[in-house]
Amino acid sequence: MRLGVLDVGSNTVHLQVVDTHVGARPNPTFNYKEELRLTEYLQSDNTISAQGIGALEATLRRAIVEAKSVHVEELLPFATSALREAANGEEIIKTLNKDLEIDLQVLSGEEEAKLTFLAARRWFGWSSGRLLVIDIGGGSLEIAVGNDEAPEVAVSLPLGAGRLTKNHLVGDPYTEKSVRNLRDHIENQLESILPALVHHQDTDRAIATSKTLRTLARLGGDWFDGNGKTIKIDHIRKICSRLSEMSHSERTRLPGVSGNRARQIVAGAFVTESVMRNLDLRELEICPWALREGVVLKWMDWTEK
Repeated sequence: MRLGVLDVGSNTVHLQVVDTHVGARPNPTFNYKEELRLTEYLQSDNTISAQGIGALEATLRRAIVEAKSVHVEELLPFATSALREAANGEEIIKTLNKDLEIDLQVLSGEEEAKLTFLAARRWFGWSSGRLLVIDIGGGSLEIAVGNDEAPEVAVSLPLGAGRLTKNHLVGDPYTEKSVRNLRDHIENQLESILPALVHHQDTDRAIATSKTLRTLARLGGDWFDGNGKTIKIDHIRKICSRLSEMSHSERTRLPGVSGNRARQIVAGAFVTESVMRNLDLRELEICPWALREGVVLKWMDWTEK
């Protein structure tokens, strides 16, 4: 079966097409992505502007055309924090579903964490033991812990790299004061969930997903002779310092760092460092699968019943 996973995130609208069947791994066959940066259309009353709604609808129409062009049999559209938290998000989704004849669903932060955890579990297998899974998106941070396919603890915080950049970082390079404010904000937010993550001390493996974390692993490999498949605590501390001192144009010249990612990678690095330090993690392993794969796996499990 050919499935199209349509991910409406805070930064991008991403269509990932996979061929799969019950019991099989999702095999990616086609990708289509547009940078939309939906959070930049947020107004002072926390509504997405008419311009933002129009841009979103136009982007989705193009993605749907792409899905049809590669003969997608089932489209699985979902939205994350940007639409979830917008004051007019429910109204926007209702209109989009009617006009585009789709079934766009909003995932809660906890659902995001659970689906990402499922993807990591399937990737690493049962022999990987107890997992701690961390995902940094544009709008939120998700952390999940557990022994099974469903985590025992699944939490979400508004610590996405795009959100933090927009709300806290100023200047080019970013000013020392704004970086300090960012770090204080991250620490204060993490304090609220640390008691729920007490089980992390017994985990066998700490896993990282998402583009932000994959990029940080690659930088660690390039700068500190790593393998690009892990993030080490001593490396991420040095990465934070180096990235925060760079200008935007300097960061865009880094390998694998796009213009949009260059704006957000500093915030993503500081979130990573803070999570690893607070949870006493020496290393994170990169998982190629994340939320979109989790959506496919969950849908295939459902169709099997």
